[in-house]
Amino acid sequence: MKKQIISYVQGERADIGEIMINRVLPNRYANKVGSFVFLDHVLPVVKKEVMRANEGKAHPHRGIATLTYVLQGEAEHFDSRGNRATIYSGGAQWMKAANGIIHDETLNVDSKTKSPYIHGFQFWINLPAKTKKEEPEYMAVQASEIPYLELTEDSGWIKVVAGAYGNMVSKIPSYSEQFLFHVNLKAGKQFVLQTEEKLEYAAFLLQSGASINETRFNAGDFIKFDRDRGTIEVFNTSQSAIDIILFGGAEYTEPVVAQGPFVMNTEQEIAEAYHDFHAGKYGNVVY
Repeated sequence: MKKQIISYVQGERADIGEIMINRVLPNRYANKVGSFVFLDHVLPVVKKEVMRANEGKAHPHRGIATLTYVLQGEAEHFDSRGNRATIYSGGAQWMKAANGIIHDETLNVDSKTKSPYIHGFQFWINLPAKTKKEEPEYMAVQASEIPYLELTEDSGWIKVVAGAYGNMVSKIPSYSEQFLFHVNLKAGKQFVLQTEEKLEYAAFLLQSGASINETRFNAGDFIKFDRDRGTIEVFNTSQSAIDIILFGGAEYTEPVVAQGPFVMNTEQEIAEAYHDFHAGKYGNVVY
């Protein structure tokens, strides 16, 4: 039995300078999918100017983990806990903001591939209340460290950016059941995902040409499914390969209060997050 599609929508533009961004989640149909409460899609664009660190872009977070997945480009990270790293095309970086951190993240062209394009995603993952009180952590995961599997019948491939697929498990920590898959599907091929009951599932399409559970969708569509057990069947009707992002997990059942860069469980905690930031308790970014 195929899962039912309960909504689909395009994101809204939230550009920053020359970086073109579609804000996909939250949207008018969904505030979250599992623990995922935010998704920005950085559209592919030729990057002409170099974005440098320490140019007034550093900002705080509390209560979430940020997950940046770079399809093309080079992301550099600095934070107030002294972490510093650079990831390249195909890599990801994860930062547990927990009880408070300030970070600066840049996205430029990949110095290794020399491609002029940048392209990627940033997700926010809401942490359980008890984990929001913990110390921040950071992890850089290069492309070669992301589990990768060639699909059967020469259909394409799947990458496990977060969570698990079969016996492949991502290095990125999980505090509840969650998953983030990148599927590349060749022309005329099909991919079928067997889902679990009560988990929340969503898909995001990078190109047009996908038929999902017998419904055609376009590039930039965010699709949310029901919670019944069933299959998500993706068929590539186009003449070239397409990419699909599948993500979700267990429902986040604690209260959610979000304001600016903070996602907490109560209004009081939001007020405390701002107070502690302005009091300097998150420290200063180390460059």
